[in-house]
Amino acid sequence: MPTTRHGTDRGVWRNWAGNVAVRPVRDVAPASVDELRAAVRQAAEDGLSVKPIGSGHSFSDTAATEGVLIRPDRLTGIRTIDRNAGIVTVEAGTRLSDLNAALAQRGLSLTNMGDIMVQTVAGATSTGTHGTGRDSAAIAAQIRGLELVTADGSLLTCSENENPEVFASARIGLGALGVVTAITFAVEPLFLLTAHDEPMSFDRVTATFDELHADNEHFEFYWFPHTDNCNTLRNNRSTGPLAPTGRFRGWFEDEFLSNGVFQAVNSLGRAVPAAVPTIARVSSRALSARTYTDIPYKVFTSPRRVKMLEMEYALPREALIDALRELKAVVDRSDLRITFPVEVRTAPADDITLSTASGRESGYIAVHTYRGMPFREYFAAAERIFTAHGGRPHWGKLHTRDAEYFAAAYPRFGEFTALRDRLDPDRRFGNAYLRQVLGD
Repeated sequence: MPTTRHGTDRGVWRNWAGNVAVRPVRDVAPASVDELRAAVRQAAEDGLSVKPIGSGHSFSDTAATEGVLIRPDRLTGIRTIDRNAGIVTVEAGTRLSDLNAALAQRGLSLTNMGDIMVQTVAGATSTGTHGTGRDSAAIAAQIRGLELVTADGSLLTCSENENPEVFASARIGLGALGVVTAITFAVEPLFLLTAHDEPMSFDRVTATFDELHADNEHFEFYWFPHTDNCNTLRNNRSTGPLAPTGRFRGWFEDEFLSNGVFQAVNSLGRAVPAAVPTIARVSSRALSARTYTDIPYKVFTSPRRVKMLEMEYALPREALIDALRELKAVVDRSDLRITFPVEVRTAPADDITLSTASGRESGYIAVHTYRGMPFREYFAAAERIFTAHGGRPHWGKLHTRDAEYFAAAYPRFGEFTALRDRLDPDRRFGNAYLRQVLGD
């Protein structure tokens, strides 16, 4: 039987960052697909909306509901592996961390992934989570099949060959088309990546960005506001040998500096904003160059424990550096005090209807603020720059765009909304966020 909380005992659900809070009528954790289907049908009978949540790592309120909240905590694990076909089918509530570890134990890996892995597979793909890659795209682009429960409680499967019009959109479905219950990913034999992290000046990295992008399978960098300092990350496939970071150095840089010290630095900056530029100049020089070789998820991902708010936009890749320079100019001449670095990544074009990289090679700029610090002025200034370059905001992060904007930004926007009209005409899976970004 599903675990259900409701009535006077119902609690408040909050996302990881703490900026979204809702009090659903029912909070359900189905133990099977059949129980999930029954929960959706019951919600329809009661006239309630339905929204699945993952790990709550989105900053937007895409999963918020005052109706029936579906927790996927009991829908986890690998269903099947087909080594000959190079695919694995996994339950929707499985955390990426658990999937990565399970695949590695079996000598398999995803081709590319984002820089954290606390999300569920359904939550990460439904909002368009991505890493960085010259040739390999977002996590959703590695999907080969989907299973979802639609608004009438039916179970629908899709792939390139089965319900292909649903497959084109549901890989990044925003929770608007149904509740994803299982995902089939393309996988490949486990491989090694050699990572080379190196400090670099802002002028050097922006002047040589096209070369750095072309010469590396996975390239990204961080610019530290109030400085001319960046940290670059290059990840490329390697024949080995395995040479992970030493236990102490890995702890020192990934935990002590990037989480412990960074937490203290942000707390100080929040308490004494005038000190932020000085803090930024000191902290941006704390990391030194390093090179190591390890299996993919241990290179691509790292722990991120410092709470923040985030906005990220995908731009045409050719506009990326111009937009970043404009952002730096705005910060340099303003009174803004920014303690978080700005993250810059890329992705090739894909064919997913509402992917931020749909139909175009893309570059990403992500801006962050420490939780509790002012963010609206900074994010508004960044958003003006990003939208002027035809940017598309990450669906799971903060933005102010609406359906009218997206209809112009996505050539296939009408294809998605028409499919939504067919699969969910009564908006069983609707909420305020979807009304904003998709319209009524």
